[in-house]
Amino acid sequence: MPRLIAGLSEIANSYDVILSDIWGVVHNGAAAFAGAADALGRFRTRGGAVVLITNSPAPSRIVTAQLDDLGFPSSAYDAVVSSGDVTVSLLIERRGQSLFHIGAPQETGLFEEVAARDGQAPRFAPIANADFVLCTGFIDFFSETPEDYDERLKLIFARKLDFLCANPDLVVEVDGVLSYCAGAIAERYERLGGNVIQAGKPFAPIYDRALALAGEARGAPVERSRVLAIGDAMRTDIRGAVKQGFDSILVTSGIHREALHGEAEHAAIDAAALRQFVQDFGLRPSAAIAKLVW
Repeated sequence: MPRLIAGLSEIANSYDVILSDIWGVVHNGAAAFAGAADALGRFRTRGGAVVLITNSPAPSRIVTAQLDDLGFPSSAYDAVVSSGDVTVSLLIERRGQSLFHIGAPQETGLFEEVAARDGQAPRFAPIANADFVLCTGFIDFFSETPEDYDERLKLIFARKLDFLCANPDLVVEVDGVLSYCAGAIAERYERLGGNVIQAGKPFAPIYDRALALAGEARGAPVERSRVLAIGDAMRTDIRGAVKQGFDSILVTSGIHREALHGEAEHAAIDAAALRQFVQDFGLRPSAAIAKLVW
């Protein structure tokens, strides 16, 4: 059973670095959480470093701008690292190859970042001529389901194309409503037997980058035993922390809120439900908290 805590202050002294998820922890896509900003800001004023680590397919400069727009203060964190940052590096490694893109056509920040860093933008092609697939999300974020992509995935699998997933999340909460992410499409491609390359949590590259940024902020190497990961998703945030050997806090009011709190809007954590939930996942966060507060 994870330790149930009321606030970050109960355990903050045991850590030098926090790697905090963004969606579901510091904002819900529509509004920033003042309690989370206060908690992370207090941790920094006590000498700790905070790196926000997100599976957003956008480059970190765009994620930072989104945080600004939502009113989340820059004083609450030292740096941002995104799945989009890792994806940019992977695309540059595939320089000269053409890609078939699955995702909203108006979201061009990822490709602009590649052009700025590499001197040339990625080349696009239909499935029949592409060298690999890049999935950044759903073409229509609010109405489509993963099943809508099955026919395209069959065509992609027939050509045995690599499937680069820029956001491993299955779902994200947007103002209280769960919406599908790129990971849900990638999961269906894996079920067909296709090869999926994931850019974000729970995989190592995004954590390597986050630890490097934390070390820069502190001006000293980071001891992994002094790192605390915070997130609301067992599959990505907590699994990633466990694989990296970090302690972790599960924020229970995020995407797992209904399973852990019930349907009532302001219900407390159900301890029995949490115990069963952890057993079912086979993962144990170090602690659990309803919302990130000090």
